[in-house]
Amino acid sequence: MNPSLQVNSVPTTPTTTPVRRATWEQAEGSPLPLGATWIEEERAFNFAVHAEHAESVALLLYTPADLVNPLLAYRFNFLRNKSGRIWHCRIPLSEIGDARYYGYSVSGEAVSYMHSFDPQKVLLDPYAKCVFFPPEFDRESAMREGPNAGKSPLGVLSARHSTFNWKESSAPQHESDAIIYELHVKGFTKNPNSGVDPSRAGTYAGLVEKIPYLKELGITVVELMPVFQRDPQEADYWGYMPLNFFAPHAQYASTGADDQNLEFKTMVKAFHEAGIGVVLDVVYNHTCEGDHRGPIYSYKGFDAASYYMTSSDPTNPYANYSGTGNTLNFGRGHVRKMVMDSLRYWKREMHIDGFRFDLASVFSRNEDGSLNWGHAPIFAEIAGDPELGKLRLIAEPWDTGAFQLGRGFPGITWLQWNGRFRDDVRRFVKGDSGLVPDLMRRLYGSDDLFPDDRADAYHAYQSVNFLTSHDGFTLYDLVSYNTKHNWANGNNNQDGMDANYSWNCGYEGDKGAPDEVLALRRRQVKNFFCLLMLSNGVPMFRAGDEFLNTQFGNNNPYNQDNETGWLDWSQLHTNQDSFRFFKNMISFRKRHPSLSRSRFWREDVTWYGTGEKADLSHDSHSLAFCLHGASQDDDDIYVMINAYWDRLEFQVQEGKPQEWMRIVDTGFLSPDDFSGVGEPLQAAGYSVAPRSVVVLVRAKK
Repeated sequence: MNPSLQVNSVPTTPTTTPVRRATWEQAEGSPLPLGATWIEEERAFNFAVHAEHAESVALLLYTPADLVNPLLAYRFNFLRNKSGRIWHCRIPLSEIGDARYYGYSVSGEAVSYMHSFDPQKVLLDPYAKCVFFPPEFDRESAMREGPNAGKSPLGVLSARHSTFNWKESSAPQHESDAIIYELHVKGFTKNPNSGVDPSRAGTYAGLVEKIPYLKELGITVVELMPVFQRDPQEADYWGYMPLNFFAPHAQYASTGADDQNLEFKTMVKAFHEAGIGVVLDVVYNHTCEGDHRGPIYSYKGFDAASYYMTSSDPTNPYANYSGTGNTLNFGRGHVRKMVMDSLRYWKREMHIDGFRFDLASVFSRNEDGSLNWGHAPIFAEIAGDPELGKLRLIAEPWDTGAFQLGRGFPGITWLQWNGRFRDDVRRFVKGDSGLVPDLMRRLYGSDDLFPDDRADAYHAYQSVNFLTSHDGFTLYDLVSYNTKHNWANGNNNQDGMDANYSWNCGYEGDKGAPDEVLALRRRQVKNFFCLLMLSNGVPMFRAGDEFLNTQFGNNNPYNQDNETGWLDWSQLHTNQDSFRFFKNMISFRKRHPSLSRSRFWREDVTWYGTGEKADLSHDSHSLAFCLHGASQDDDDIYVMINAYWDRLEFQVQEGKPQEWMRIVDTGFLSPDDFSGVGEPLQAAGYSVAPRSVVVLVRAKK
């Protein structure tokens, strides 16, 4: 054992200025300032950490010159340094000296079969706002017995006069024009063909260079895949294994260690100045510490039995509703407080506009793991917060053991990823039977899931409509592969979803695919995107779909930090026709607020088929509808959808033919597939090509 970490040998008489009791004498449960907080007027740092069952806690301060032996090891005295379950101290700057980093050591008796303290481990503060990884950082040292000094992640003592000028950077407000674009910070620009300066490729700064591209495409909200600090030595390219809930991922910074916060803020400000909102995909349901075999970095060392849900099996002590080894215990107040503090921090300090919550059903679980279908506390706490309640809150309304889409999800005002939209539209476009009634529901806004009756009063925009996301095939792979091809992930092709509802258009993969198959794939991609942009709700699509990016059939490249997981920007040049169609469809949607409403279409929509009546039979593969825009001061829109494998003759059921202008026909090649000025209709009859969508517009009177 390294002598410097034998905290029991640290004198109990503190060598620093005693804590001022008046600062900490607060009622238990009141918000204590956790973390390392700089107190300017007193030229000191407050340190505070939650360690409920600990018997001894020591604060360790390190200098850049010596990351093994602490400059100061301050052992807390519970009579002087503990309030309720919070251990705390205040250390003057004069005694911190050259210290730049800090950690903790915690000891105590085992409180359950799940947890025993290990005072040899240097622990990362759960509230650290910036995380530093020493050159000798070693994941394995956190997974085995013995000390890990000099090899563990450390908190960074924040700059004492750090300021950031947010002036002239107001958050954009997007409602009916909201178009969400999901992207991976590194994967978006890491490929050498991204056109980003190599020194900034794969970084927050690299995203800033791509803002002109995003504006040209027309998206209004970027949803960043997880940016919480994670373990850089874990095979977690996607970022869904967080180490810390406050610090941005340091490895995405181009400016070097300890500057990630500044670069992240600069990125957010640039997005806002461009009129683009920023939503974070946040993972609060579990951490990268895994189960009893995983590393001890932070929460486990402070109090595993308090931070995590337990199981009744001593051989597998961690409950696992996340599928990753552990699940945070939202039945405990301090866990909920940590999440609330994290959300507020990203809002206040980073100016984030919203959050997408991964596996959000975990929030609904009681301390024993059962589902709280009524009033799970954290939803009320978020809704009641004057800052957080106004943000765009998006749920992935399920976890590994619960599916709460729609009314089943306790966050009644939240937006939700609509997995039913994804599955029903995928199946309809690929040609499955019996899907016309379901397609009508999804286009209409999924009122079966989000009813706006007097009792429920949901809104159509609460449905986040998507066809692809990071989790699954890209849009091009959806029309190119019947089965997943995940062998490169190292899990014997057993990972990733099997229910993809994909169709390869008659040939598996790209190599050797006939020209007619490649042409059909391009048309199917246009069909998918056209229906997405015509649906009531908030549309979302994944980065690269607009230029047919492929992952070569891998539908779960969570560990593919390479050309498979990175966007291939050469495809933008190759597939300019696809990019043009996406850009024009986005612009079309923005020009027609009638499509995306706060409420459902109701009497403004009339459903048709090839003729006067919609064919709802099991063997039907076609649908038409007319959306009247007068109530929204908009044009009328007539849509004809043919998912059948033969040409179908439609009869336009409203108005005179010459009143209608054809804007979209996915059966045509580019540039005729989308007409900016419109092509006048010659007759009421219109022959819709196999597997095609046609959109007509009648100017408002």
